[in-house]
Amino acid sequence: MGSIVVDVMLKPEILDPQGQAVGGALPRLGFNGFTDVRQGKRFVLTVDGDVTDEHLSAAREAAETLLSNPVIEDVVSVHVVDESEQDESESGESESGETGQADETDGESREAEDDEQ
Repeated sequence: MGSIVVDVMLKPEILDPQGQAVGGALPRLGFNGFTDVRQGKRFVLTVDGDVTDEHLSAAREAAETLLSNPVIEDVVSVHVVDESEQDESESGESESGETGQADETDGESREAEDDEQ
């Protein structure tokens, strides 16, 4: 089974109350040094077999039309993941034990990353 991950973030100019709440709680809980927190969402789309160009194209279209609200959100990443990455995504940790984090690209889909895969 193949999977495509879609990451969506609020546009920078949109108020993020959940991110602000988490940002306020971090120092109270002893997590210091963070200057900003932004909340986003991740979708994992799974297909039978390998991910094809058609699957990736459909995922990009779904990301822009259904999975995000283009008025307030940016699709920051649409990419294929292999099984080991999928396992990490589900557990929320990488092999080094670090929590995964979405890469923001000023609101543009990360097509260069997609082309490498």
